[in-house]
Amino acid sequence: MNIEHFIEAAMAEDVGRGDLYARVSEAVEASAKIYAKSDGVLAGVLYVDALAKMESIYVKWFVKEGERFAKGDVIAHFSGDSHTLLRCERTILNMMLHASSIATLTRRYVDLIEPYGTKLLDTRKTRPMLRNFEKYATRIGGAVNHRMGLDDCLMLKDTHLRTIKDLDVFMADARKRIPYTAKIEIEAETFEMAKKAMDVRADIVMCDNMTPVQLREVVVYKNTNYPYIKLEASGNISLETIESYAATGVDAISTGSLIHQANWIDLSMKMD
Repeated sequence: MNIEHFIEAAMAEDVGRGDLYARVSEAVEASAKIYAKSDGVLAGVLYVDALAKMESIYVKWFVKEGERFAKGDVIAHFSGDSHTLLRCERTILNMMLHASSIATLTRRYVDLIEPYGTKLLDTRKTRPMLRNFEKYATRIGGAVNHRMGLDDCLMLKDTHLRTIKDLDVFMADARKRIPYTAKIEIEAETFEMAKKAMDVRADIVMCDNMTPVQLREVVVYKNTNYPYIKLEASGNISLETIESYAATGVDAISTGSLIHQANWIDLSMKMD
């Protein structure tokens, strides 16, 4: 779903058959500000700007997308007719709150692993129909998008591997049939499986639910034998543990918690 269609659907969900306030009042020129009631990282500007263009609302931003803000800061100023501002208020805030909350948590993860040169990846654990929006928010927070769907990387997880009789034969055939630019990633829960995944020339090996000690062993083997293969750590990695995983020398760390564990920050719109 592109941005315009997303916004139209969000507005239709909220407005329904029409804003009853507009039925009982006259529109006047009005302006409003959005205030931060907690600290955070701003995301959602791309979507709010698109909505403002569609609804003929003028917006002036005092914080740029991806920048940090503090409690009490004025984030943006809006002007237009009162009916339009009030009709769009909740959709504007919901998009900013959702995106900024994800970006804020993502930045906390990024700050912890950035010194190690490790990339932070998101996952496909997104809310239905919100994948583009939520992955956009992690990107604003400093993460790198993992695959957007089943069509941009061939990932063989434990569930897939159980259906494959001969991994060597499968890989040779897969290389002939998937797009030339597509990568193959194989999940491994043990050192032996990680070694096998590298031996069959996976582009990326996902080390799932390994401890940092176990992961170090895989990193050493990879660096010695297959330095061009990328290693990704995943599985129950939290703010408390992510730094210990980054210190192993793994190339990337993926976690769904960027999205499903993000607690909403607090923003408020006030009419002038």
